[in-house]
Amino acid sequence: MQLHHRALVRASFVLGALAVSLMSAQRVGAHGDVTPQAVDTKDLPTLGAPWRNENPFRRNDKAIRVGTSAYNQNCARCHGLEAVSGGIAPDLRKLDNECATQKDEKKKVMCVKEIDDYFVKTVRTGRSRNGAVYMPPFEGTLNQEAMWAIKSYLETRRERPF
Repeated sequence: MQLHHRALVRASFVLGALAVSLMSAQRVGAHGDVTPQAVDTKDLPTLGAPWRNENPFRRNDKAIRVGTSAYNQNCARCHGLEAVSGGIAPDLRKLDNECATQKDEKKKVMCVKEIDDYFVKTVRTGRSRNGAVYMPPFEGTLNQEAMWAIKSYLETRRERPF
C-alpha cells in the first residue's frame, strides 16, 4: 500500500512538472506565433479597392481604437507592447522621427507621405532577407482600413510627436 502511494506521488509530481513545462512552451510558442489575425473594421469608413498613399485616418479616434486592438493582435508580439520594441523588431515609435524634425512644412508633408507609403507597403508585403521571413505579409488578412488604423495608433505612440 505504501509503495502504491509513493508511485502515485511520483506520478503526480512528474505530471505537474510536465504541465508546467507545456505551459511554458505554449507561452514561448504564442510569442513566436505570427499568424495574422483578422481585424473588425466595421466602425470605420470603407476606403475601397485602390490603396491610399497617405493615412486617411490620421487623428481619427475610432481608427486609433481599432488600430490599438489590431496592433496588439498582430504586431505587439514582435514590435513590443505599446510599440516599445524589446529588440526583436524595429521600434515603431521611431518610424516618423525624421519627419518630426523637419522644419520646412512642405518637406514635412512629403516626408509623412513617404513614411505612410513605406509603412503600408511593408505591412502588405512583409519583409524577408536571404529567404528568411522577418515580417509576414498581412495583405489578404488585414484590409486597408485595418492597416491605416494601426498606423493611426502608432502615430499616437511617437517618441517626438509633431
